[in-house]
Amino acid sequence: MTVQQFAHTFAAIRTEVNRVLLGQDELVEQVLLAICARGHVLIEGVPGLGKTLLVRTLGRVLGCEFKRIQFTPDLMPSDVTGGNVFNQQDNAFMFLPGPVFTQLLLADEINRAPAKTQSALLEAMQDRSVTVDGATRPLPRPFFTIATQNPIESQGTYPLPEAQLDRFLMKINVDHPTREVEKALLRNYVQGFDAGNLDTIGIREICTAEELVALQAATQTVSVDEGILDYITEVVGRTRAQRSVYLGASPRASIALLTTARARAASESRSYVIPDDVKHLAPAILRHRLVLHPDAEIEGTTPDDCVQAILREAPVPRTAA
Repeated sequence: MTVQQFAHTFAAIRTEVNRVLLGQDELVEQVLLAICARGHVLIEGVPGLGKTLLVRTLGRVLGCEFKRIQFTPDLMPSDVTGGNVFNQQDNAFMFLPGPVFTQLLLADEINRAPAKTQSALLEAMQDRSVTVDGATRPLPRPFFTIATQNPIESQGTYPLPEAQLDRFLMKINVDHPTREVEKALLRNYVQGFDAGNLDTIGIREICTAEELVALQAATQTVSVDEGILDYITEVVGRTRAQRSVYLGASPRASIALLTTARARAASESRSYVIPDDVKHLAPAILRHRLVLHPDAEIEGTTPDDCVQAILREAPVPRTAA
């Protein structure tokens, strides 16, 4: 698949998803870039902003098998991964796969489950496999997780540990729509739109799961200048020296910036990465990987503030197209 074919398919997918999810163009674009970069996404926003609707729509547009796990405090790890059950007819144990054995997994309100259940996703997200009772089973291709969490409510929630946050390629914050977009939403409902029944909308399947794997492979053909590698290294390295940051980003963040920058370049029909690709994606890649000093948090400093300060200070390379 050429870069031009990638850009054409990417635009068609984005247009089809935007038919359902109004006013969230940046959210849709970044989620699609993460998927093309073979990454997982954590979406944070208050209820009612269309996070679950986005994932359900993606399942149809991308032609992927879709399953949803509603995380609750009593959810057990085996409820995610599955387990061995004794079959009396065969007088033997048989493995019953859990909902993680899918291509598109929605981990809804992931921070409502305790740490032992959250950790059941770690191997699946990192290695695309699940180990139960000593047997390792691969997950379908492609496999990607989109998790959601509510940033406001804290009662009955369990903060995600740093190890799991680092497995998410991006963390995307979702804001309320503008007045015009909200009015358009109401108009759609007056005309019969039903978010609970996507069959009535007539969503088209733009690509199959096999074609999505080809999209992911096409990003590897995008060239990266030596100056871009220096720029990514500089940006991520400065997170470890920023005065407000207690714990900076790891090399996994550098790899994430590289892979998503290549995907963004391909989505714009470019066969090469430019510094703007890195700048555009840095907040979503880095914000959940920075641990701030308590004093900085008290002063109201946010991870996004630190990332923007780093982007202003880091020297931007001149690259040849």
